[in-house]
Amino acid sequence: MRLDCGVDLGPFTVAYQTYGELNADKSNAVLVCHALSGDQFVASTHPNTGKPGWWHILIGPGRPLDPAHHHIICANVLGGCMGTTGPASIDPATGEPYGVNFPVITIADMVRAQARLLDHLGIDKLFCVIGGSMGGMQVLQWASMFPDRMHTAVPIAAAARHSAQNIGFHEVGRQAIMADPDWHGGNYAAKDVSPSRGLAVARMAAHITYLSEAALRRKFGRKLQDRSQITYGFEADFQVESYLRHQGMTFVERFDANSYLYLTRAMDYFDMVADHDGVLADAFTGTSVRFCVVSFTSDWLFTTSEVREIVHALNAVAADVSFVEIDTDKGHDAFLLDEPELHATLGGFLSAAAEKLGFETP
Repeated sequence: MRLDCGVDLGPFTVAYQTYGELNADKSNAVLVCHALSGDQFVASTHPNTGKPGWWHILIGPGRPLDPAHHHIICANVLGGCMGTTGPASIDPATGEPYGVNFPVITIADMVRAQARLLDHLGIDKLFCVIGGSMGGMQVLQWASMFPDRMHTAVPIAAAARHSAQNIGFHEVGRQAIMADPDWHGGNYAAKDVSPSRGLAVARMAAHITYLSEAALRRKFGRKLQDRSQITYGFEADFQVESYLRHQGMTFVERFDANSYLYLTRAMDYFDMVADHDGVLADAFTGTSVRFCVVSFTSDWLFTTSEVREIVHALNAVAADVSFVEIDTDKGHDAFLLDEPELHATLGGFLSAAAEKLGFETP
């Protein structure tokens, strides 16, 4: 497969999970696109951590995505570290892990790999492509590249291009990884070590951006961690410090540091406006896809104003688009949490779309 960087990658592997049966006319397939820290285990127990799937609250009996009615597919993205070919995979040319010799990938490359998977599965057209954050970027790319292969698109908490602020946050994380002495120029596998300290710091910094100030204040405030007074030292005096350290430590158990570099870079390079000579609407000209675009009031990673740019572009080409801004203090991560208005919105949109298309509805 020819990548945007000009390199031909192949053969490559795509690891995926499915939930629910594909119906006889193959009209009930839903592709879930995961975010930066996600993987294919969207609704099943994670093999490394033992935790429930990252979107189990959205997928299940009576939920917006119901395996009794939908055939749900979720694939680990190209460049990932849970089975799909990425930097930790073996380079057939050398017999060693790619490391940073893996070609730089884009969101479009991820989508092309997913389209190849659908070809392999014999699925010509998806009922829906849905995802949040980096997953929402993939949804937008799908709608631009393969509009004839999907009926509906649900980009959640995502923008049509990565902002300078977000690129900056990603660069801080990448530098933390590359400054770890155990990174070894990306060749840490050969040394049988891992830059876990750098990756943990990258995760800690990123995790702050997934929350809102209100959520941090509500959850932690200035409460101390297992002590009655400050220690005048550099241990985790505050609960928020302990929480972030825990987030960092648990992340390194399931994620590859080089994959983090590659996936954040893919997000940084994502710019559908530049791809269409400054006119975002041109990405969707003539589309018949039905869109449901979602933002959250407290999301400062992908703000409502950025999300509205997508809606305005879709309106400019007379696309069928619904837009919902959900009032919540949970920040960017609201798409992963128990947010009743989001679930009601998705359930209503998907049911209405299925009915209009003449498909079976829950």
